[in-house]
Amino acid sequence: MKSLKSLATITLMAALSLFLLVSASQAQGTSDANQKILMQKIKADKKLLVAENMALTDAENQVFWPQYDAYQKELDQINHRLISVIKEYADAYNKGPIPNDTSTKLMRDFLATEEAEVDLKSAYAKKIAVVMSPAKAARYIQIENKIRALLKAEMAQQIPLIY
Repeated sequence: MKSLKSLATITLMAALSLFLLVSASQAQGTSDANQKILMQKIKADKKLLVAENMALTDAENQVFWPQYDAYQKELDQINHRLISVIKEYADAYNKGPIPNDTSTKLMRDFLATEEAEVDLKSAYAKKIAVVMSPAKAARYIQIENKIRALLKAEMAQQIPLIY
């Protein structure tokens, strides 16, 4: 299995790309093309990491990868929602103390993205467990959890607390 160091490297690249998407969303021009290339590389690296750690048979490959791709597509939508919440928070934070109503909205929006991610993960864990062994389905969820945990830890270090 790939080492945690490799997982951390990919996750830090993902965190960097997420940061770039958030911070450079206001930038213009060629940065959009560069961001797209970076995101494609990160997605390919993540897929390779998953493939190396899943040890799938040919038959399992045929049923797993369409599920993986569908999950990633839905996860991208959640990521875009999260990016929107982070952008909104950054805008409010840069204006000074954040009013209570804004804090409440940001908290509600963030928790909604967390809930959507848990719901998505739960739904796909069930779908994957139907087409392959529950142990391999659990392994995939573990891999996703590790990647997301590292990504969220990196984001938590970068995002200041509300005051």
